[in-house]
Parts: sequence; structure tokens; C-alpha cells
Amino acid sequence: MEITCISCPVGCRLSVQVENGQVLSVGGNACPRGEIYARQECVDPRRMVTAVIPVQGGLSPLSVKTRSPIAKRLIRPCMRALAEVELSAPVEAGQVVLSDVCGTGVDIVATKSVERA
Repeated sequence: MEITCISCPVGCRLSVQVENGQVLSVGGNACPRGEIYARQECVDPRRMVTAVIPVQGGLSPLSVKTRSPIAKRLIRPCMRALAEVELSAPVEAGQVVLSDVCGTGVDIVATKSVERA
């Protein structure tokens, strides 16, 4: 399997040998982060999720993100859960807007503050 590493700006083309759900070898990486990335990406890919949600009575919508990456397969369920969130201004940066999204143990937090209109 061939993948491009996104751990640093170099963007190494990695050659990964996977058998029975286990990574046997990784080649083409210029730094150790490439091997770590390849092993994670080929067995359990994870992503940060970012979104924008409305804030009732706020001056602007609110940008939010997962506190840490979640399994890639849970991105759509995460977005559906975020669509159900109802917030009222004010909201503070760093405030948890959704705890334990999709049973991951990962919180969704505000990335900025939104004042009342």
C-alpha cells in the first residue's frame, strides 16, 4: 500500500506492507514520525474534526473542534451529534460544547469566544 505522510511538510511517499490487519513494514519515510503515522493510518485512522455551529443570541457562529483525533469512521456520527447541539451566547473559548462525542471519550470544545448580540 502506498500512502503520503502528513506528519510534517516533507510529505514522504510511504510504502506500507499490511497483512491480516497488522503493519509488517514501512519504507520511504525520512523521519521516525513517518513510520508512526503509517502504522496508525493503516490500522486505525484518526482525524481531528472541526465544524461551525450556530449560537442563539450570539454575534457570530461558533467554531468547534475535537480535543483530540477520533476514529475516521466516526466523523459522520460526530457531525450528526453536533447538528443537535443548541448553544446560547455567551460561549467561552475552550468551553466543552459536547462531552464524550459518540462514546469516544473525546470532548468537542469551542475554539473561540462568542459574545451576546
